[in-house]
Amino acid sequence: MEYSIKRRKPWLALLLSLLLPGYGQLYNGEVNKAIWFFLCLSLLPIVVVVTIALYVPGQWLLASGAGYLLLAGSGWLYGAIDAFRSARRQPDYVLQPWQRSGVYLLVFIACVLVAVPALNAYARDHWVETFRVPSGSMEPTVMTGDMLFADKRYNCPGCGKTLKRGDLVIFAHPNTRSHYFIKRVIGLPGEHLRIEGTAIYINGKSLSAGQAPQAKGVQVTETDGKATWQVIWEQPNAALPQTDLQIPTGQVFMMGDNRTASNDSRFFGVVPLDGVIAQAKVVWLSVKGNQVRWERMGLAL
Repeated sequence: MEYSIKRRKPWLALLLSLLLPGYGQLYNGEVNKAIWFFLCLSLLPIVVVVTIALYVPGQWLLASGAGYLLLAGSGWLYGAIDAFRSARRQPDYVLQPWQRSGVYLLVFIACVLVAVPALNAYARDHWVETFRVPSGSMEPTVMTGDMLFADKRYNCPGCGKTLKRGDLVIFAHPNTRSHYFIKRVIGLPGEHLRIEGTAIYINGKSLSAGQAPQAKGVQVTETDGKATWQVIWEQPNAALPQTDLQIPTGQVFMMGDNRTASNDSRFFGVVPLDGVIAQAKVVWLSVKGNQVRWERMGLAL
């Protein structure tokens, strides 16, 4: 039996580990160690980000994210150094039958183009997705440039999180399903909704709990007895649709918090329940122009 003896190159093991966690260990023939490095530094981070987004309180979001980035970066560096040192200890390495360039390429493709994207897509479709807000229709609650974590375990079979009045939700535009909006749920299926000026009535009962003049218009506090939120009418006397309708079964009525600057159900109609895909949960980053608004990071919605 012939054996192929080939010295391991420490610099190559280092570079491969920097390219993909565990890749350098695979080059060194340490398959078990390679698998663990890949799982912990390529797949586990996706699960950790989901966990932070869904379960960590907003005030700890930035610290948790920074702490994990530091930990993951340290682990990645440790893996590269470990591969480098291991390669140096193998001056006369006997190649395994599977150690061929084609196998290395196949492993790289499977990890980078299949495993990581597949888990990322599953997390985005079923757990949490990020969205950037391009307009000010939800001010003062959500600002232009806010980047949000949205909970996808919402309004779906078996989710356990049903849609409620006052929720901030992401939904597909009823007429252009490829466009996503963020608005607040105001009217629920089967309810009678009426809008007169700045007042909104649900089954004859006003949502308004008080108002206060602002530099720009009027700020109104709205509540249904369970949830409370703030909205603004920058031009309270503007000629806006004065809605009066019975919300059909399986439909909801959406409105933006910036009431005179929001394209919502007053204009495009009610939204099918199956078009509501997520609940906005927390602001993880906010950028206005070239300026980061640090005070908004971690803001729970």
